[in-house]
Amino acid sequence: MRFTLRQIEYFIAAGETRSITLASERVHISQPAISAAISHLEAEFGIQLFIRHHAQGLSLTPEGVRFLREARSLVNHADELQGLARELSDTVSGQLEVACLVTLYPLLVPDLLHSFRRRFRQTQVHAVPGDQAQVFEALRRGDVSLALTYDMDVPSDIVIEPLAPLPPIAFVSGAHPLARRKSVPLSALAEEPLLLLDLPISRDYFLSLFHLAGLRPNIGGRYEHWDVIRSLVARGDGYSIGNVRPRNRASLDGRRLSYLFLDDKSPPLYVGIAEMRGIRRNKLADAFIGICRELVRAGSLPGMI
Repeated sequence: MRFTLRQIEYFIAAGETRSITLASERVHISQPAISAAISHLEAEFGIQLFIRHHAQGLSLTPEGVRFLREARSLVNHADELQGLARELSDTVSGQLEVACLVTLYPLLVPDLLHSFRRRFRQTQVHAVPGDQAQVFEALRRGDVSLALTYDMDVPSDIVIEPLAPLPPIAFVSGAHPLARRKSVPLSALAEEPLLLLDLPISRDYFLSLFHLAGLRPNIGGRYEHWDVIRSLVARGDGYSIGNVRPRNRASLDGRRLSYLFLDDKSPPLYVGIAEMRGIRRNKLADAFIGICRELVRAGSLPGMI
């Protein structure tokens, strides 16, 4: 069937006023438009809705009376549907799916979710971890509405709002000769085994730091999980480079770690909130972004020094 709600509304106006002229005044549209809408509906449904009386207006046929009753019901349902859509758009309630870069996930997500749920009790937020490529793909597929990640290799169809800079740092065992220093040049560590976080895009960023410094890293191992790297580093098996300094300065098995800033002029990464370019946000997504802006900012990040 090919008809519009607007045509139905024009028919209702004519059916209730029994006049093309009065219907035109009610809905603020021309008389020919009212007549055309009625003719279209009659042709589309194959029924006569009105009896036209010369100079005396209109009267509904028996079929028109029943059609008017159902047309009113249809418009009422449409209004209810529009109200529901407005409620879903304007009310901070419902379920939100977000993604988070796996290296940031255990630090940022618990505090963000706790703060958000405490403030907006009618909401549910589910957060899924992934590497940079997986996070971007989740946005494209529509599996998530927002993503917390770094501004690394952001594709053109995704936009990211930077929230806080995170410069690269090295971390070594608490027993390492350099452990008591606050910062070191990358060259002071380059000959030692680098335990590399081997995730898409992330690995390229870390290796680029050596290239910028004119150094060649001595890769002692490649791993996909920070906790494995932190435990190996804490045992003295090498060092690693990251962008976060967890408040917990120990590996999962309790061994001490030390974080060192790099003296080299290495570009920081910015952690931010990403979404598909041109997407229309609802109030729930806006509210979550507001919490992120409050908690994730320069000098103060959840779970980090």
